[in-house]
Order: sequence, then C-alpha cells, then structure tokens
Amino acid sequence: MHDAPGWLVNTLIYLGAAVLVVPLSKALGLGAIIGYLAAGIVIGPWGLGFVSNVEDILHFAEFGVVLMLFLVGLELEPKRLWSLRRPIFGWGTAQVVACAVVLFAAGWAGGADWRVALVAALGLALSSTAIALQVLGERNLLPTPSGQAGFSILLFQDVAAIPILALLPLLATGPDAGPAQDGLGRTLEGLKIVAVVGGIVLGGRLVLRPTLRWIARSNTPEIFTAASLLLVVAIAALMQFVGLSMALGAFLAGVLLAESEYRRELETDIEPFKGLLLGLFFIAVGMSIDFGVLMANPWLMALVVPGFLLLKAAVIYSLARLMELPYQQRPVFTLLLAQGGEFAFVVFQAAGPQVLPPGVASFLIGAVALSMLLSPLVLVALDKWVLPRYSGGAPVAMEEISEQQDAKVLICGFGRYGQILGRMLVAQGLNLTVLDHDPETIENLRDFGFRVFYGDATRLDLLRIAGAATAKVLVVAVDDVGQSLAIVDIAREHFPNAHIVARARNVGHLYQLLDRGVEIVERELFESSLRSARSVLEGLGWPAHEAREAAMRFRRRNIELMRELYPHYKDRAKLIAVSKEGRQQFQEQIAREREERRLRAGRDWNPVGESEDPAP
Repeated sequence: MHDAPGWLVNTLIYLGAAVLVVPLSKALGLGAIIGYLAAGIVIGPWGLGFVSNVEDILHFAEFGVVLMLFLVGLELEPKRLWSLRRPIFGWGTAQVVACAVVLFAAGWAGGADWRVALVAALGLALSSTAIALQVLGERNLLPTPSGQAGFSILLFQDVAAIPILALLPLLATGPDAGPAQDGLGRTLEGLKIVAVVGGIVLGGRLVLRPTLRWIARSNTPEIFTAASLLLVVAIAALMQFVGLSMALGAFLAGVLLAESEYRRELETDIEPFKGLLLGLFFIAVGMSIDFGVLMANPWLMALVVPGFLLLKAAVIYSLARLMELPYQQRPVFTLLLAQGGEFAFVVFQAAGPQVLPPGVASFLIGAVALSMLLSPLVLVALDKWVLPRYSGGAPVAMEEISEQQDAKVLICGFGRYGQILGRMLVAQGLNLTVLDHDPETIENLRDFGFRVFYGDATRLDLLRIAGAATAKVLVVAVDDVGQSLAIVDIAREHFPNAHIVARARNVGHLYQLLDRGVEIVERELFESSLRSARSVLEGLGWPAHEAREAAMRFRRRNIELMRELYPHYKDRAKLIAVSKEGRQQFQEQIAREREERRLRAGRDWNPVGESEDPAP
C-alpha cells in the first residue's frame, strides 16, 4: 500500500482540526478566531505534534490576509478612498508613532539595548489586520466611525511596515552586518517601487477591465475564477518583488476594480478562498506560539504581554477620544488595535541576529502570537461585562434580534431615509420590525420610543427571525449599495412572497436593483431635489403652477430616460450616447415650449378656431 503524500496528510490534519474545534468554540460563545487558534495549538509542535514546519505554512497562509484586503478594496471606490486620506495618514501616523515611542521608552527603561528596544517597539506598534478586519466584518462595524478609523489606521500600518523593514539594516551591528546600500542603489529601488505601483494603477485602468470583459465573454465560470485568483497572485508577487507589502498591493488592485461591473463576480469567486486561507492563517498563528520560550521565561512573558497591551491600549483609547469616536465603540476599537499583528512576525524575523539575538526574537514572536490569542478572549469579556455598561445600562442596544417577529413590514436600515418612512407607517398604526447595525443609532432611536433591533440584515438567519418569511413588505433602506444588493439577493431566493421596496443611492444602484426584479425603487434624493428646483423657480418669479408643471414634466422625462438607458447601462459607450441624445431632445422640447409661452404672453388670448388677425 502506497504512503499518502505529505500535502494530503497535512490537508487532512488542517481540515479535521478546523471542523472539530471551530464549531465547538462557537458553541461555547468564544467565536471562530479562538477556535482556529486553539486548533493550531492542538496540532502544532507544542500540542500533538502533527505539524512541525510552521514557518512555511504561515507564509502560505498569509495569502488569506492578501485576499481579504483585495475584497476590502473592492468595497472602496477611489473617491471614497481619497476621502479617507486624512485619517489614514493623520491618525495612522499618530497611532504608530505614539505607540512606538511609548513602547520604546518602556523597553529602554527596562534595561534593553536601545536597538533592541526600538525594533521591538516598532514591531509591537503594529496590529493584526486579519483579526481586526475579521471582527469588524463579523459585527458589521466597518461602516461605523470606529470601523472606518480602525481600517484607516490598519491600512497605514501596512504602508508603515515598508520603512520599518528598510530601517533594520541600518541598525545592524557586528562583522556580518554588511555594507549599507549606496545612494544609487536606494534610488534604483525607489524608482522600481514607483514603476510597479504606477504600472498597477495604469494597468487597472486600461488593461484589467477589458481583460476581464474578454474572459467573461468566454462563458467559462471556472476560468473567470482562475483569472480572479491570477490577478491577486500576480499583483502580490509584483509587490513582493520590489519589497512592498503583498496585502497593500492587493488592496490597491481591489480599489481600482471597485467601480468595475465585475466587482460582485470577483467577490463571489474569491470569498471562499479568502475564508479558508484566513482560517489556515489563524491555525498557523496558533502553531507558531513557542511554549518553550514561555516556559523558560514565564514571569517575564506574564509581564511583557499584558504590559505592551495596556500601554498600547492607553495610547489608542486617548486617540479614540481625540478622534471623537462614539464612546460605545471605543472599547472594541482599542482592543483590536492594541494586540500585536502578523507584520510583527515579518519585522522580527527580518531583523536577524545582527539586530535581535535569536532568543529575543523568539520571545517577541511568542509575545505577539500570545496577544493575538488573548485578544478574542478579552473581546468575549468585553461583550459580557464592559459593553453593557457603555450602553447606559441597556445592553439590548447591542444585542441581536433573538425572538421570532411577525410584523407585516420589515425595514432593513433605519437611517434618515428609513426613519421618515417608518414614522409615517407608525402614524398609520402599523407594526414594524426594524433592523439596523449602528449601535449608537439604535440607542438614540430607542430613547424616542422606536423598537429597533441590532443586526446585520445580510444574514439569512437574522432575516428569518425578523419575520421576512411572513412579512408582506420588505423595505431595503440601507445606505451601502453592496449590502442593499445582498439583502435583495437573499430575499429573492429565500422569501419570494415578500414585496420589496428598495432605496437606490444613484442610477447605477437603481439599474442593479432592476436587474434583480425589484419593481418599486426610489432614488433617495430625486423627489426632494425636484421640490427644491420648484422652489428655485418660484423664487425667480415663476407662478407656482408653472413651476410645478415644469418639475413634473422633468420628472416624467427623467424616468422615461432612465428606462431607455437601462438596457445599455453595462455598455458605457452606448449609455453615454443614448443619454446625450435624450438630454438634447428634452432640452430642444423645453426650448420650443418656452418660445411658445413667450409668443402667447405677447398677444391676447384667442379662442381656438378664431382668426389670429386683430378685429377691424
């Protein structure tokens, strides 16, 4: 009988550990991340010893972080990313620098060599992008102020890892340190980085979309999936070639494709791979915890891990107050950024013996891995004992809907749009079930007597509990376009009897809803903008009835034009041509009517059929 190949045995071990341990962890209320970490500890060198080559697995599994940041980039259009430039470089710089300074001061005061203290401080100042974004995504906190701030800081940390790694050779000492790179070499490296980043930006604009369009026309789904993975792998390889972060390159590629018509298809194809590789990454982190170092220096480890977590937490909580984040969101924001991160492994390993003695490097890597293990556990404690106090003694504001609802109207999203709609329905004596994901909004609305439940409306289980199966009308009023489409997709598949009324942020969103068979779609600012236009005309001296007639005529023509453009909205050239032609025709029609009104105003009114010549 032939022996099974090594990769098959390892795959069996990883999948078996995950399938057995993760559901158990979730059943105990500890979450999936703790389950993956525990599975890694069990099968790792310090557990049952099934796997010993941890470093190679960790490098491979880091690709899960790369895929995750690519998907995050797909949700951020370039304009939205540009709007985040200040928090990214402002608050991101403040977090990294402030944490590094405080940690360096503590290490130096503790007797460490200044080089060791500096490298340790720079590595420990970084946070786990994988864990933080996973938690923010699971709790649907990314759209919240703390989620946006946390994402901005994490993105800056990926950028900051580059100069930190470039600094390490300058700190090297001893005969093996090697000569410093000359000015010409550094210039060439910089030009190479600029060329690669510029190539990715230009390629994303000029090459990627036509290539994906060509592949999609082959009607071969598996090839489109392969092309999606090839895109991410190729960009990650390019970034690594020039010494940049693979995750940062994947994020940049995602942003460039955020406005593409293939965004949803890319997300669907890559999501399963991202989930599996992220799970493998957490397993590898669990395996990488060196309990030998922990047992050799238990008291020092017991001092260092809580010490650096508390110092970072103090700095980050102070930043959260300066950023004026809602106080209910500060504890989770602080914890997610206080833990160590996966890039610290890269920094400590790249430092080498000329900067960090091997024992010190192993100790610091163990401290980071242990902090990543402890953070999800602390998060569970926060949920049970701290967050209820932050909600003013009303923990229900943070609790998901748990009891079956039976209202005939279910509203998903209760921001400005949803609140106006909901208030009108309540005034008619109707019972509503409302889902929203913003804890601060929920708490404020409950103070005014609205019964709003906390929950992510893109989750099928929550929609079932909220009564989507028995509701007559499902109102999709969420602000995010991606979430809106996801809710509609779920409703179409699982609740076909529900009558969907949807809010559209823009015309592109409107067309995507029409693609899904939604018949009642309202553009959120369309009607109010028409009312304002009427007021402007009346302010210019138009009679009220003429202003109303002009607005209604424009409304009818605009709706007709949207319907005419709908078949062409995926063909940009045709869309622009038809749109320009329709606008030109409407403007010419209005000009003719304006001229007719002017002529009528210049002569007396004559009944139909009478001569236009003046009577003798």
